[in-house]
Amino acid sequence: MSSARQELLRLLASKSFRLGEFKLSSGATSDYYIDCRTTTLDARGSQLVGQVFLEEIRARGWKPQAIGGLTMGADPIVAAVTVTSGEINGFLVRKAEKEHGTGQRIEGFREKGARVVIVDDVCTTGASTVQAIEAAREFGFEVVGVMCLVEREEAKGRPGVEQAAAPAPFIAIFKATDVRREHSFQNADTSPVAFAVAASCELCGRPAVTTTPRNRCAAHKV
Repeated sequence: MSSARQELLRLLASKSFRLGEFKLSSGATSDYYIDCRTTTLDARGSQLVGQVFLEEIRARGWKPQAIGGLTMGADPIVAAVTVTSGEINGFLVRKAEKEHGTGQRIEGFREKGARVVIVDDVCTTGASTVQAIEAAREFGFEVVGVMCLVEREEAKGRPGVEQAAAPAPFIAIFKATDVRREHSFQNADTSPVAFAVAASCELCGRPAVTTTPRNRCAAHKV
């Protein structure tokens, strides 16, 4: 894991992850909530989001002309990537067409046939991501990749997004379990279940011999 990616995970765990009882957009309840916007709209968080997403895009060889997603979860991600890259344009997808002016649903970059990547902050049911994919293709974009910052791994979100995205791949920067585990690391002194959740080295997976300041095995302890 790159240093930027690790730092972004730490920010998500400290700023965006909350334990409690929450109702999700799917209507289900959960014992945790991840509000990515407290990280993606953070000054340092925005820098890291731009860097990490751009690293992933370049590693995949997608070479998009633009990046975009459904407002408003995608908005700060789009801005961060466009500024960081200095060459990838941005666009936003409205939830419905405007009823005034040009009446367009795609705002910003609008070049039919362009290669684009669709982004979202959290994928639970995947509904917002699917909406953005469908709107982008309806406009005339070529979707070459789909990315989310955090995947909750529930509500059958991944299969739905993968089906809508095909043949473009769908990838998640982090899983919700990654963020929850990091949150447990950071609150090890106050959480009675922290060590049970994180009893392995975060670098190699071998049994941890220390949990302070990080969970590490004998070979990687600090």
